[in-house]
Amino acid sequence: MPILRFLIQRLLQAVLVTIAVTLFVAFAIRLTGDPAIMMTAQSSSVTEADLDRIREALGLNQSFIKQYFDFVRNILSGDLGESFFRGSVRDLIALALPSTLLLAVASMVVSIALSIPLGIYAAVHKGGAADQIIRVLSLVGLSFPNFWLGIMLVLMFSITFPILPASGFSSWQSILLPATTIGIILTATNVRLVRTQMLETLSSQYVMVARAKGLSEKTVIYKHALRNAAISIVTFLGLQFGNLIGGLVIIELVFNWPGMGTLSIEAIAQRDYPLLQATVSILAIMIVAVNLAVDLVYGLIDPRIRVA
Repeated sequence: MPILRFLIQRLLQAVLVTIAVTLFVAFAIRLTGDPAIMMTAQSSSVTEADLDRIREALGLNQSFIKQYFDFVRNILSGDLGESFFRGSVRDLIALALPSTLLLAVASMVVSIALSIPLGIYAAVHKGGAADQIIRVLSLVGLSFPNFWLGIMLVLMFSITFPILPASGFSSWQSILLPATTIGIILTATNVRLVRTQMLETLSSQYVMVARAKGLSEKTVIYKHALRNAAISIVTFLGLQFGNLIGGLVIIELVFNWPGMGTLSIEAIAQRDYPLLQATVSILAIMIVAVNLAVDLVYGLIDPRIRVA
C-alpha cells in the first residue's frame, strides 16, 4: 500500500536522523573539555590520580561507544541520569522544557496574528502603497538580528518606559517581550509566504469562477482562496515551529529565560556531559518528531507527496 510504504519510509528516516544527531552530540560534547578538571579547578593540590578517580566515578574512563549505548539505553527507559553538578537531569529538564515550549507557542501566536492579516492584505492590494510598505517592512525585519531586537525592546519597554519585566519568568507579563521579539522576526518571513501563496491562489481558475458567480470579495478571499493556500502555509508553520524549539537559545540568554537553551549553555560552561547530552538530544528528537508529523500530515492531505 502506498500510504503504508510512505509512513514506513518517513519513520525510518526519522529514526536514522535521530541516531545520527544523538551520536554527533555525544561525540561533540566531549570536545568541550574534561569535567574532572572543571570540578577541581579551585584546588591547587589535585594530582593526576585524583583526576583518574573522578573520571572513574563519573564513568568517563569507559570507551566512547559504551558511554553512548549506555546513554541511549537510559534515555529509552526514561532515565536521563545525574548531572555532574545539579542533581537529576530529568528534574532539570522537566522545569526547563515547559518554559521553552511556552515561549515557542507564544512566539508563533504573535507571528500568525501579524503575518496572516498582513499577507492577505498585501496580496489583495498587490502593487499598492500598503503592499509596498509591508514588503519593505518584512525585508527590514529579516535584516534584524533577533538578539539586537530583543535588547532594543528591553531598552524601550523595561528601561525607558518601565512597563514590562526585562528578564526572568515571574508572571505572564514576562513572556511578552521575548515572544514579541521572536514573533516579529518570524513575521518577516511568514508575511512574504502568505502573500505569495495568496497571490498564486487568487489568480487560479476556481477563484475566477467564484467571482463570476457574484460571490462577495470577502467570501472569495477567506472561504476559497485562504482555505486552499492554507495547506502550504500550515506546513511551513509546522516546520518552522519545530526549528523554533531548538533555536531559542540566544533569546533565552538575552531575557534570562529559564528554558532548554539557557540550560544547555550552562551545561556547556560547566562541561556537564549528562545534562548537555540530554538537553540537546531531547531538543533534536522533538524537532525530528515535529518535522515527521508535518511531513506525514502533508502526505495524507496531498497524495502527490506520497507518489513523489
